[in-house]
Amino acid sequence: MMELINTISRERSAALFQEAKRYFPGGVNSPVRAFKSVSGPPLFIKEGQGCRITDEDDNVFLDFCCSWGPLILGHNNAAIREKVIETVQRGTSFGTPTRLGNELGQLILAHNPYVEKIRFVSSGTEAVMSAIRLARGATGRSKLLKFEGCYHGHVDSLMVKAGSGLATFGESTSAGIPAAFAQETLVLPLNQPELLEQVLQEHHQDLAAVIIEPIPANNGLLLQDRSFLQLLRERCTAHGVLLIFDEVISGFRVGFAGAAGYYDIQPDILTYGKIIWGGMPVGAYGASAELMSHIAPEGGVYQAGTLSANPVAMAAGYAALQQLVEPGFYEALDAKTQQFVAGIQSYCDERDYPVRIARAGSIFWMAFGRERIVSADQIDPASMEKFKHLHHELLQKGIYLGPSGYEVRFVSAAHTTADLEEARYAICEGLDTVFAT
Repeated sequence: MMELINTISRERSAALFQEAKRYFPGGVNSPVRAFKSVSGPPLFIKEGQGCRITDEDDNVFLDFCCSWGPLILGHNNAAIREKVIETVQRGTSFGTPTRLGNELGQLILAHNPYVEKIRFVSSGTEAVMSAIRLARGATGRSKLLKFEGCYHGHVDSLMVKAGSGLATFGESTSAGIPAAFAQETLVLPLNQPELLEQVLQEHHQDLAAVIIEPIPANNGLLLQDRSFLQLLRERCTAHGVLLIFDEVISGFRVGFAGAAGYYDIQPDILTYGKIIWGGMPVGAYGASAELMSHIAPEGGVYQAGTLSANPVAMAAGYAALQQLVEPGFYEALDAKTQQFVAGIQSYCDERDYPVRIARAGSIFWMAFGRERIVSADQIDPASMEKFKHLHHELLQKGIYLGPSGYEVRFVSAAHTTADLEEARYAICEGLDTVFAT
């Protein structure tokens, strides 16, 4: 591997990272932030405005991480900021219901026909954890079915990978998870209809739910054919198994009604996070009114949270989602993302670079290869060296991507056509350097 040369200073970020190692495991509060898959110390960001972020060394970057997806309106959106300030002046948390919670709930349900009632929580992981408990409580069954390559937060029974066979009970991917927990989860490869039917026939009496990212976006962008998702819906219905769509990333991103609306498929339970909070920590899960009646205090499935639906988070979410329901919002964002991605893909095709860019709405992901990737095992681990090189080159050119080649990228409403043209030019130049070595 050639030496990667810095042309920008990261001195202050490096010093802060060394300090952080005294306080936090690995110097970070979430593992991927440690930059272990790319070069140099992690960037310590001090400010974000629109589509740009500034680090502690005063380097400015066009941002395509967008806080890992939530910032569909860009950094420091004026309407969100003003609503948050107005709310904070009246208090930050009461541990009681508030009018703001009603307003955000009404806004979501009025524009999402796939959910009848919701419950706010404090993160996407908590939303998934709660949805699983609801599925188990409503069905009286304990086992789950998930798909390889889909990530659902650090929930014990879902931090699993496939075992030695094609259709196996899971093996833990983290220390600290009892083997018995992992054994409650079956793991299948994506896009295997025959195997799906076989497993549902064999295990449906024990399965509470099947959970899937309908737009898998945590291990590459593994876009599935609608026919597979529709088959999944049909077979779950036929076997009396609940279907959970994990829309923590795709919810409010590919459309206000998320992937359920994108594909027009009705799951039984949906989970949300990221965009729903407008920059504050909020998640949610929702379902039919009948299914949600199992949740306490109506039913026997217990779930609670001191900071659930706190007023500051509700204010931020309401201010964000009000902008998303404006006519033409998603169409405009989709169009400029498509133009941006097509320009890079065309450049690669003209030069015969082995690059393929997948896109769903304003989500995109670059794979170093020519084949369409629909399952995690198609991703060549060796290709991550090329991403490491590209990531480094783009930092020197003022472009920030999340520090992992497996993670997806995002375009926000704050990215202008000129911003995207600047980024396209830089990315193409970066690819020239990668493929010249």
